[in-house]
Amino acid sequence: MTRVLLYSDEPILAKGLESVLRQVEGFELLPISNTLASLMEQVTQGVPDLVLMDLTAEITFAVLSDMKHVMNRSRIVLWVNSISTELAFQAMGLGVRGILRKTLPTELQVKCLQKVQAGELWFEKALTDSFLCARRVALTQREGQLVSLLSQGLKNKEIATTLMISEGTVKVYLSRLFQKVGVKDRFELALFGLKNLTTGQLPVGEKGQRLGASAMPGLRSLVLDRPMEPQRVQQEPQRFGPPLRPAVNRY
Repeated sequence: MTRVLLYSDEPILAKGLESVLRQVEGFELLPISNTLASLMEQVTQGVPDLVLMDLTAEITFAVLSDMKHVMNRSRIVLWVNSISTELAFQAMGLGVRGILRKTLPTELQVKCLQKVQAGELWFEKALTDSFLCARRVALTQREGQLVSLLSQGLKNKEIATTLMISEGTVKVYLSRLFQKVGVKDRFELALFGLKNLTTGQLPVGEKGQRLGASAMPGLRSLVLDRPMEPQRVQQEPQRFGPPLRPAVNRY
């Protein structure tokens, strides 16, 4: 019997899928989790075989990274409306076994879960094709932490304090990252970091304070849209008419 745990903050949608999955032979549905805290609580109480995670604003690179360590025997499938190429690539690197669109017919959603439980992967061709159209920039541990903190909106002084380095060292790292990634300023770098880290929001503390590097692991790489190569225009050889003759003044 496959124990399936569903996490979603959309109760009506979750109940609909639950009613479908309860009719699937070989599936045992665990109580639905509607918060990240209840999800982690259920995971620690009993290890599910399969976890279907709604891609809510709470699901970030850091959360997926934590899940990898806590649920090393569980197979994770992300349940999405849409997902960026960058986050999908990072999710695959963290061991996510499938990315399932909510808009697919119910029979395909069931088929996805069955295949993942059988040890296969489920990634649509359009998504895997987008990986081929992207370029990957490997980051050191320190560079990954810096990009993560920069994406939270921290200033150089705050980054230096968090990483326990000097503000001058932060500036040196940023300068090198601009060249390495191919961006003009910290704003562009932060945007790339956001795309790789999260669905669009970063977690904040209870009093609105952004989480530090310890709560958000540094990225191991940045996945960026590969710039299109300029098309080569084949020029036809220029054709010249007969040489001009100097005009003769007849008057």
